[in-house]
Amino acid sequence: MGEVHVEVDSEVSSQDYQTESNPIEAWLPITKSRKGNAYTSSFHLICSGIGLQALSLPIAFAALGWVWGILSLSLAFAWQLYTMWLLVHLHEPVAGTRYSRYLQLSIAAFGEKLGKLLVIFPVMYLSGGTCVLLIINGGKTMELFYQTMCENGPPLCNPKAFTGAECFLVFTCLAIAVALFCPNLNSVAGVSFLGAITAVGYCSLIWVMSISKGRPDGASYASSTVTSSATGRFRGFLTALGIIAIAFRGHNVVLEIQGTLPSNPKHPSNEPMWKGVKVSYLIISLCLFPLAIGGYWAYGNRLPTDCGFLSAFSVLNQRNTSKFVKGFIYLLIVVSCLCSFQIYAMPFFDNLEFIYVSKKNKQCPRWLRLGLRFFFGGLTFFIAVALPFLGSLGALLGGITLPLTLAYPCFMWLTIMKPRPNSAMWWSNLCLGCLGILLSVLLVVAAMWNLVVNGLDANFFNPH
Repeated sequence: MGEVHVEVDSEVSSQDYQTESNPIEAWLPITKSRKGNAYTSSFHLICSGIGLQALSLPIAFAALGWVWGILSLSLAFAWQLYTMWLLVHLHEPVAGTRYSRYLQLSIAAFGEKLGKLLVIFPVMYLSGGTCVLLIINGGKTMELFYQTMCENGPPLCNPKAFTGAECFLVFTCLAIAVALFCPNLNSVAGVSFLGAITAVGYCSLIWVMSISKGRPDGASYASSTVTSSATGRFRGFLTALGIIAIAFRGHNVVLEIQGTLPSNPKHPSNEPMWKGVKVSYLIISLCLFPLAIGGYWAYGNRLPTDCGFLSAFSVLNQRNTSKFVKGFIYLLIVVSCLCSFQIYAMPFFDNLEFIYVSKKNKQCPRWLRLGLRFFFGGLTFFIAVALPFLGSLGALLGGITLPLTLAYPCFMWLTIMKPRPNSAMWWSNLCLGCLGILLSVLLVVAAMWNLVVNGLDANFFNPH
């Protein structure tokens, strides 16, 4: 893929805990166990890569139509798969130097000040912020599960018995209880396997049921019925591109996942990691493409744009779908959210423990590790209750963090691997990086435009 010259600054590689030779790597949750393999990495990637944001893909197709919808989804998939390839090979640019955290790689590529400035907020949001969204989505789905199963049930089963905050609390307690038994990222492999199965399960069930139920009356694919004005269509077009762009997630944890794999000069970690990526993204594509195409085929422009596809699916199939089937889908989503929580929380646990071990120069004691997990659970629960509308800002925050997926890996390749100037590899990464930044700006503008036009239901401390 073009001639590549690798130059790694020895001063950068010796900073903090960036090299394999640093002893505290063996004390931190992400790199404590390097006994993973291609199978465990694929479990992690599927579990973290499929989320509820993917259920909005049919809504994006409603704004884009068939041609632009399929083309945009295909290009986005190819683009993010390419940047995933870049990150896998940037994890270990030379033998003995491994960057097992996105921040480490950013500092190595852009310098300490610029590297931290560019990625600290996006990485922290994609770790802690994603956990907050998982609490919100998991708690709301748990509430839907209870209400569905209590519908027309015994008198003692009151569908309104639990408030939103109580469901958030139950979900958080379950998530932290699982985290207590997962001291490092590699130990989460079994949980990720369960999360992968449930994520694939609910995606497959939703699109299969959407097709099998047939199209409801009045379903149309005419874009003019979605919005009338030219500015409205343009805003809808940008919003749809944003939905597709943020449907793929997990780039912020790919380096961490690769950090669980063993490596030596004969068998570098990028070999099993890339195998895991290819298998996992084949499975992810077999979930997302049928979901987007099947969901749009079934409902067309009857999909409401002010709620997710899951809510639309529940409303449009309220009469002809058994409550046990809907309850089973909700249960799969809750389990998937619980499992994803473990992966996205691990970088935050790692940062908290790094603060301790860097100051004390010793391994974090077990009681403190448990305390940090309780602290993180309490913090994310508080934010979820205080900002239950955080999901409404997903498009805005997703646009801000999009360069981590589509742009920064391209620039990192240019600065670390130093391909020959004016070569195909050099131009492709430069162009894709600049295009990723431009797309991020456009999506942020579109998200702010939507907030101005539609407003924001800022229900502080009032989850419902």
